[in-house]
Amino acid sequence: MFFSSLGAQEIQAIRGETAYPFLLKNVNSAENLEKQPLFVFLHGRSLSGSNLDRVKRYGVLYAINKGQEVPGIVVAPQSRGGWDPDKVIEIVDYAIEHYNADPERIYVCGMSMGGYGTMDVAGKYPERIAAAVAICGGGSSQYAVNLTQVPIWLHHGTADRAVPISESRKIMNAIKKADPDAEVSLNVIKGGTHGSVERLFHDDAIYNWMLKFRKKHKS
Repeated sequence: MFFSSLGAQEIQAIRGETAYPFLLKNVNSAENLEKQPLFVFLHGRSLSGSNLDRVKRYGVLYAINKGQEVPGIVVAPQSRGGWDPDKVIEIVDYAIEHYNADPERIYVCGMSMGGYGTMDVAGKYPERIAAAVAICGGGSSQYAVNLTQVPIWLHHGTADRAVPISESRKIMNAIKKADPDAEVSLNVIKGGTHGSVERLFHDDAIYNWMLKFRKKHKS
């Protein structure tokens, strides 16, 4: 483990504790007396590999570095390509055990490959995820029924040449087909490219939206 400065925040690198190494932004010790929301950020393919610092190049930690406030614990794992929902949930469980993360407020968000990963995590573990935001990604229709149980906000640019907006439309339509009343919506960003939609991480809107939801655990 090591600590590095990221703006006014301290970011901790966690290696060897879970299948994916990850970066952690924790709240300070005084705030940590109460259980905290947990935001999981899943990166896209370009940040894959073994250099954990790459995960700071865009997304939630990059936004924090630029001054964005994210009210809670943030974990940003690194994969070597693709996302395994089981390995992501392992990090969630680790954060609940070691950092006082609130199991009722687990939020997953991701971009590009991480958008697909977000849908896979929420789709395989709908009972664990309070809300999900997927940006310029897509999803597997095999999880459509499960995804009806999770509030989902999709975002996609119309000028995306890497992942066409039809991918987000496809998973939204599959979810709506499974349940017309499912809480899923698509924010169509006119003229948005695959890269320009990263700016969504630098605004309060997606974080405030996720925080509206809690996942009540059955006793």
